[in-house]
Amino acid sequence: MTTLVDRSGPNERPSGTEGMQSPASTSGLLEVFRRRYVLRLLVKRELSARYQGSFLGMVWSYIQPLVRFLLYYFVIGEIIGMGNVVENFAIHVFTAMVFVNYFTESFTAGTRSIVRNSSIIKKMAVPREMFPVASMIVSAYHTIPGMVILLGASMIVGWQPDPVGLAAGLLGFLIFTVLGTALALLFSAANVFARDFSNVVQTLNQFVQFSVPMIYPYSLVDARFGEFAHFYLLNPLAEAVLLMQRCFWVPTTDDPTLSNLTEMPPNLFPIGFAHLAGTLVVLVIAQLVFIRLEKKFPERL
Repeated sequence: MTTLVDRSGPNERPSGTEGMQSPASTSGLLEVFRRRYVLRLLVKRELSARYQGSFLGMVWSYIQPLVRFLLYYFVIGEIIGMGNVVENFAIHVFTAMVFVNYFTESFTAGTRSIVRNSSIIKKMAVPREMFPVASMIVSAYHTIPGMVILLGASMIVGWQPDPVGLAAGLLGFLIFTVLGTALALLFSAANVFARDFSNVVQTLNQFVQFSVPMIYPYSLVDARFGEFAHFYLLNPLAEAVLLMQRCFWVPTTDDPTLSNLTEMPPNLFPIGFAHLAGTLVVLVIAQLVFIRLEKKFPERL
C-alpha cells in the first residue's frame, strides 16, 4: 500500500488550495457594495428592529422631526426673536436640523454598529465595514420623512428648484455622507477596544448643532468676526449646512439674489469641493485604520 505524505513546508499551502482565501480577507468598502444582497439584509434587519413592537411605526419618523422643529421655532424663533432677524427662519432652521440629524445619527449608530452586531461578526465572514455602512443607509432612510416635510414647507412659501441650488444640495449631502461614514468607520473600530468612545461621540454631537448656522445665520458670524469668519468655514459641517440652505432656504426669500450675496460666503462652491476632497481623504485614512484594527475584533468582542 502506498502512503501519501504531505511534504509541504511550514510556509507552503496544501495542494489544491492555492486559489482559496478567507471570505473576510477581501474586506473593504468596495467589497461591501459587491455584497449588496447581504447589505440589504442588514438594512432591513435594522429597520425591523427599530420599529418592532411599535404601533405607529414609520409615522414616528415624521412626528419626531416635526416636534423638534416646532420646539426650535417657538423657542429660538419666537421667544428669543430670531424669526425677526432671519427671513423664513422656519425653513432656515429646519433645513439645517434635518441634515445635521442625518449626520449625527449616522455617526452615533455607526460607532455602535460593530459591538451591537458582535454575534454576527463572530459567525459570518463578511466585511466588517458593512455594519457602519448599513447604519449610514438606515440613517439616510430615516431622513426621508424630514426631507418630505422640508420640501413641502419650502414649496408652500414659494420654493422653486434652480440648477445651482440643486448642485449645492447634492454637494452638501455628499459632504455629510462621506464624513459621517468616515467617522463611523473610525470610531466603530475604536469602540471595540474602549466602549467609552460611544459616549465620546454623544458628547461631540452636542456641539454640532451650535457649530453650524442653524439657529443663527452665517451673516451674523460674518458681521461679528469679520475677516476671521473664514475660520468658521473650516468646519465641513458648517459648509455642508450652508450648501443645503442654498438649496432650500435661499430660493424662499423675497430676493434670492440678494440673500445669496448677503447670507452666503462668496466662495461657497470652491470651499465645498475642498471639503469634499478633504472628507474623502479622511475616509481613506479611516478605512486603512479600520483594516489594521479589525484583525483584533474577534478577541476583543
